[in-house]
Formats: sequence, C-alpha cells, structure tokens
Amino acid sequence: MADKAASGPRCAALVGPYLSGKTTLMESILFVTGKIGRQGSVKDGNTVGDASAEARARQMSTEVSVAETEYLGDKWSFIDCPGSVEFLQENRYGLTVADVAVVVCEPEPQKALMLSPLLRYLDRHDIPHILFINKMDHISCRVSDVLAALQEISERPLVLRQIPIGEGEDVTGYVDVVSGRAYRYKPDQASDLIELPAELKTPKEEVRQGLLESLADFDDPLLEQLLEDVVPPTAEVYDHLTKNLRGDRIVPVLLGSGERGGGVRRLLKTLRHEAPTAAMTAARIGIDAGGETLAQVFKTYHEPHAGKLSLARIWRGKVSDGMTLAGNRLSGLYSMMGHEQIKIAEAGVGEVVALGRMDGIATGDAVTAEARTSAVNLPEALPAVFAASINAENRQDEVKLSGVLQKLLEEDTSLSVEHHPDTHELVLWGQGEIHLRVAMERLKNKYHLVVNGRRPVVPYKETIRKGVDQHARFKRQTGGHGQFADVKVEIAPLPRGEGFVFHNKIVGGAIPRNYIPSVETGVKAYLGTGPLGFPVVDVAVTLYDGQTHSVDSSDQAFRIAGSLAMREGMPKCGPVLLEPIVQVTMSVPNEHTSKLQRVVMGRRGQILGFETKADWEGWDHLQAMLPQAELHDLIVELRSLSQGVGTFTWTFDHLQELTGRLASEVIEQRAEAQDR
Repeated sequence: MADKAASGPRCAALVGPYLSGKTTLMESILFVTGKIGRQGSVKDGNTVGDASAEARARQMSTEVSVAETEYLGDKWSFIDCPGSVEFLQENRYGLTVADVAVVVCEPEPQKALMLSPLLRYLDRHDIPHILFINKMDHISCRVSDVLAALQEISERPLVLRQIPIGEGEDVTGYVDVVSGRAYRYKPDQASDLIELPAELKTPKEEVRQGLLESLADFDDPLLEQLLEDVVPPTAEVYDHLTKNLRGDRIVPVLLGSGERGGGVRRLLKTLRHEAPTAAMTAARIGIDAGGETLAQVFKTYHEPHAGKLSLARIWRGKVSDGMTLAGNRLSGLYSMMGHEQIKIAEAGVGEVVALGRMDGIATGDAVTAEARTSAVNLPEALPAVFAASINAENRQDEVKLSGVLQKLLEEDTSLSVEHHPDTHELVLWGQGEIHLRVAMERLKNKYHLVVNGRRPVVPYKETIRKGVDQHARFKRQTGGHGQFADVKVEIAPLPRGEGFVFHNKIVGGAIPRNYIPSVETGVKAYLGTGPLGFPVVDVAVTLYDGQTHSVDSSDQAFRIAGSLAMREGMPKCGPVLLEPIVQVTMSVPNEHTSKLQRVVMGRRGQILGFETKADWEGWDHLQAMLPQAELHDLIVELRSLSQGVGTFTWTFDHLQELTGRLASEVIEQRAEAQDR
C-alpha cells in the first residue's frame, strides 16, 4: 500500500456499548502515538478520557471526551463517546463532526444485539465506520460466529480484514488477509512480522475471497476479474477498500486489544490510509467548501475556572484566539486532552478546538464571523423516558438552582426541566436513572449545589358522579361595613374531558351582574383541591339564585360564598379519583416482543396491538394503554429484558376512574403529604 498522507487533520469517534473498552482503546492510541508516556486504566481512574468525578466514580463515560494526537505526521482528533444508552445523545453529537466512527465491541455473539441502534444510526446517516473487535486477548468463540451475529444487525456488508492467530484460548497475533502477512502481538510495542502459519493459509484465502466478492458488488471491472480467476494486485484491493469505506458501502472489521495494545497500530494505519478527509465529510453533510470561516459546536462545557467552553470542529477557514465568531470575541482557543485545555494561537480546517466563552452559542450551532445557524446534520432529540422531582437541599439555594440548571442543560441536551402545572414540582427529565443521578452529582461536584431527587408525584385528578343543589351564605359583622353574600348553585358532573363550565342563570337581579364573576372566581379557587385532595375536573357549576345586602355585599364576600358552596356541596356529589392514562409505544427487537405482554399486564395496562417497525427490520412496535403511575421505571424493565436496547415513547390519553385499595392508598398518601 502506498504511503499516502491525509489532506489535513481528521477526526474519528470511538463508539460502542458500555464496557466494550472505548476509553481504554483511546488511551492505547494516545500511548502508541507517543502523546502520553504511560497508559492509564479505567479501573485506576487515571485515563485521559473519563476525567470527570462522575465518570471516575462509576468507571464509565458520561460525556464525550476529546484528545489530540499525531500518527506518522497526520494530525488526529479522537472523540471518546459514552457507551451507555442513557448518554446516547452525547454519542450522536460526537458523530455529527466525525469523519469516521470506530465501533468498538466485544467478541461475544450474544452481545451483538447491543450494537443494533448504533449501527442503524450510522447506516441511516451514511457515516463511514470500522468495526474493532476488542478484548481479543482471550476468545471463547469463533470470530466467524461474532461476525455472523453482527452482520444480522448491519445494513452494510461486514468485511473481515484480519483472522486471529491463536495458541489455545489466547490470541497471540493476526493475519492481514489483504497483504497475506502474519504478525505476533508484543505488549506495548509494534507487532512482529512472522511466517504465516501453515494451518491458516487456506482460511486466509477463503476470507480474502469473501472480501473481494464484497468489493466486487460495487465494482464491475473487479467482478470481471474474479469471474476470470484474475488475482487483483494488493494495491488495487487497498484502493477499493478505501473508496468503499469512504462511500460508506462496506464496514471493515479489525481485531485487537486496547488494553494490551494489540492491533492498535493496524487500526491507526487503516484510519490513516482509508478514512475520509474533513473536506469529504463536509461535502457529505452538505457544507460548501467555499466561504468564510465556519465551525460547528458539538459539545458545551462549563468549567469552574475557564467558564463556558464550546467544543467545535472547523469546517472552513481558520480560527484564531481573539477573533469574533457569531458576535462573540473568543476569550481563548484551546486543543483538548480530555478535560485539560492546551492554549493555542490558531487552528485550521479539520481541527477540533475549544472556543472560550461563546455566550449564546448552543450545542449544535454552526458559527461564522457574523452569524449563528443550526448545524445541517443536527441529530434528533431523544424522547425523555425517566423523571425525578428535584429541589435544593438548602432552601437558600432555590434561586441559584434555576441558573445552574440552565448550565446543566447546555452541557447535556438530552436533559430537560419542567415546572409541572398540577403538582407544582420541578421535574428533571432524562434517559434513565443513572443519567439523572449523574446530572445531580454534577450539580454537586461542579456547582456545589446539593439537590434531592425523588419519584415525581402522579398528577391525579378527581371528579364527581352525581349532582347537588347547594346553598351557601357568608355573613360577617366586624364593626362598620360587614360582609354578606348568599348564593345558590347547582353542581353537576360533565362528560370526561370537558373540564369546567360555569353557567350564570340569575334572573331578576337577585345577584347584581358585577358580583357574578366573583362567584365564579371563588368556585374556581376551590377546584384546585377537591374533597379527596386533588384538582377537580369535569364539573359544571350553575349559579341560579342568591341574595345581596345593599351595604355589606362585596366582590370578596361573593368570592368566599362561591368557594363555600363548593366546599359544602362537593363531598355530597360522590367524588371519585381520576388516574391519568397514557398511550405508550414500545420498541424492541422482535425476539423480545413476547415478553412485553408480561410487562404490560404487570403494570395494569391494556395491549392495543403490535406491528413490525416499518423502518427497522427485525424490530416491533407494541402499543398499550398504561396508568401514568406505572410509567416511572418502565424504561428500566424494557432495557433489562432487551439487552439495553428497548425504548418507548408516550403521550397522555385520558383520565380514568380509580377505585378500591389503590385509590384509598393514593388518597391517604396525599393527605399525609398535605399534613407535612
């Protein structure tokens, strides 16, 4: 293969499931390229990536981490993306700026399904990617079995580039099926070239033939060569591999061990010669080559000492310290080594940099000298699936909480916050329990704000089953002008979903027209908390008679009388608890669909039906009605039964009567909460 240097700096995203070893692989890459003098480990908490306190406490990536290095004269940025599905949005933002993705996985066929959402995303967004089967030190199955399991979930053909050399259960090296050369791994050093083992000559030829046949699917001249039993030159094969990887038509598969450095140099060489350039990636995502400086932000940090940092990739032009982007003067320009910022004077096309104090610039924005626009390939927002009601442990921090949450949401776009109108709680939404715990730990570690999190209150309502006529009089004499108001109302139930209706049927001026709105105001004030302790809905109130006093009647008196009529009348109307019911659409691989019936039935739900997922082969949609009270940890159960890949969306559908023991428990808990 010709030793061709790339055109400018390039960027690779390391992606893959939790525990696949992405952070360890990045550490090995930095060590192999001489960027660091000693390879750290996730267990010891001394890696360049996973530098935050939250990541090290859990020994898992919780946000993207960038490191710069060079290999054989080429400049590279590596983005270590979180593997947990709960941090998937971070993963996708990292992929928006990558030239190529290195998909890291374990050599275990039963874990292949965990890659399904990731490979689908890469395939659907035409992102060139390489599969790196990690942890090849020991392997208890055949590579062909791993490859077959992975091929089932990949829309692109997987092309095996290496076959392992084994001694018992240990993998000691590999054979490059294109060059025909064999190598023995050496810990922390380049592999030794060795003689091709005799027993691997035939397997090597079989795998090479499969590789050529995959390439021939995209090249007629090559197909003709194969049909005529002409062996294409090695250099030509490499050219085909480069062209088809850059076109996202094939997925090369490499083997290695990030922990021991095995196969890492071969991975780097493959990236160097075959990965797309920044210019190719810009063209793929629709960015014109000409024009003024353009940089795309894919991650936002708020650092205690450096302030706001916007990680960005430069698509056009140059960025220099002190220049103006989108109306903001840069307070600093940095290259990144994990969370370490290295000050630089300028950077050019293809480089990943941190921009200092870009106020008003959000993750996903593309910025020029004068303007801010949305990035052309901004990933879709993931639906929230888990919530926690939060409050500051110290009440004096409540005001501070609002501002700090805004920074937290800038750092992690898959979080959202709402002030619930019915329960009056501050609710933090995210992608799972760990996701929200990490967010709350970040508030504590970075912003010194301790928050408490608990299960959100379900927004129950109440209504009535029958009507009643109610007379209420408010009379008070305190010296001077007193207070007097007399009202007669009819309270009646409405059909579900009708809300609240107030009718005025006063005739003959029994109550002056100017006092009628005050009665309605008093009635509405009561509806916030009914006899069971919940907001009242689907009730009609008709004001049909009353009395006034020429001196003592007032707006305030009629407000009180309206509220008093409701307080006395509502308990007589057969109040009943209403439970919110949501429509849920669950998505899982079809091999797990049968398990969903147990999930729905165990949560007091009703299955509406299921169908194959139209745009995702091998997956099913199941629709069901579930009480909102049963929604809280649904995502935990779904992921547990589907190797972490199941998910759901939901919308409120209707309110439904809840009676019996469950209703009594809800009412009792509400009463206890109001007494506290």
